[in-house]
Amino acid sequence: MNENRYYGVRVEGAKYGVGFGSALAIAISYTNNHSILWAIIHGILGWFYVIFVALFR
Repeated sequence: MNENRYYGVRVEGAKYGVGFGSALAIAISYTNNHSILWAIIHGILGWFYVIFVALFR
């Protein structure tokens, strides 16, 4: 029974991580570009865009 509880926590944690990455990418993109279209595209890319900005900006 403890294994099922641990598995549920891992799945929920991964779900929130993806959501936070997309929200962060949207915020960074809109701040840099002032474009809703680019913010949506970068929100889809999520963490990839956040890492790109951190490395190259």
